[in-house]
Amino acid sequence: MKTTLLVAGLLSLAVASQAELTRIQLKKTDLTAAEKMQAYSETGSYMAQKYFGSPARKMKADQSTQVLGLDAEGKPSYGVPLSNYMNAQYYGDISIGSPPQTFSVVFDTGSSNLWVPSTHCNSIACFLHRRFDSNKSTTFKANGTDFGIQYGSGSLEGIISNDNVEVGGVVIKHQDFGESVKEPGLAFAFGKFDGIFGLGYDTISVLGVVPPFYSLVNQKLIDEPVFGFYLADAEGSTGGQMTLGGVDANHFEGDLEWHSVRRKGYWEIELQKIRLGDETVELEAGAAIDTGSSLIVLETALAEMINKQIGAVKNYAGQYTIDCAAVPSLPEFAFYFDNKEYKLQGSDYVLNAGGSCVSGFMGMDFPEQMGNLWIVGDVFLRKYYSVYDLGKDRVGFAPAK
Repeated sequence: MKTTLLVAGLLSLAVASQAELTRIQLKKTDLTAAEKMQAYSETGSYMAQKYFGSPARKMKADQSTQVLGLDAEGKPSYGVPLSNYMNAQYYGDISIGSPPQTFSVVFDTGSSNLWVPSTHCNSIACFLHRRFDSNKSTTFKANGTDFGIQYGSGSLEGIISNDNVEVGGVVIKHQDFGESVKEPGLAFAFGKFDGIFGLGYDTISVLGVVPPFYSLVNQKLIDEPVFGFYLADAEGSTGGQMTLGGVDANHFEGDLEWHSVRRKGYWEIELQKIRLGDETVELEAGAAIDTGSSLIVLETALAEMINKQIGAVKNYAGQYTIDCAAVPSLPEFAFYFDNKEYKLQGSDYVLNAGGSCVSGFMGMDFPEQMGNLWIVGDVFLRKYYSVYDLGKDRVGFAPAK
């Protein structure tokens, strides 16, 4: 009798656990060839702002205090990563307030804050996107703390607010988030998404705001402090899926390979070496796994070497392009995380922008204090299902299917 009850109890727990796995369907941007080329050309400015806190053209070797979450005085200096949105391809819907107001957001492992446009914003970009109206929410609580982020030729300004946030059918109570009240220039205007849902560590959260995933864990809304990403192939009909509270084994093959986080900020793991064809380069580097980036970003000299090896040349916009006909014969590229090999074919690391083929390897000069860092984006994550375990500070990969 006790055995029967025990088995029944375990089955009940298994069913409950499965019910707590939250799935969010991801959509893909539908960009024209020209928009894709523009997106790739502006990736450098976006990534510099996101990881360094300043535009790429202003970043010099001696301007490197705003790294690893600290400014010159040792205080947190990370800001909300406010891209022109065309650099991230995958997004999904959330809602804020009561009754719910829906927004499309990029689920971004390279940042830690939730941000959407506000009805208080009079910038052109805000009028072209859905805006949060606090007056229409019965659960809204004013905070009013100001935040400002430098971007390009201007600054994005906003306020911190508090309300209920729904993601995948689960409601987070009393979540702090950002409302933008000023967005500079036209770069934001033509974005396909409204905002960003940060999934990084709380150590890089602007103003120390508790990230929404932490709130899911703290409010016991999910069974495990784990989320997973399946990003569909660029030519596929669907965008993919994010899971909260566990993983979806329907989207990967075999067992997950786990890698420990080396610095708690971004989901950064150890990168021992890379291989291109038969040539191997030993590294002492970190790899920040970033669902909010389309490309693989690395130190400029090494990027130039790789692009030369695959026959990619710079065009007038500074992008590395390659003859599309050469893609099937390109050498295999591989990452080695904790000595586990992850392979990419030419068709994985070259992006087809409407007949123009762009290398997925982009160079950028990183500040010395950041060490040797690679930013590993969707070029890699389409090939491998990725899992982020906040409880055990580790990232897992398995071949996607």
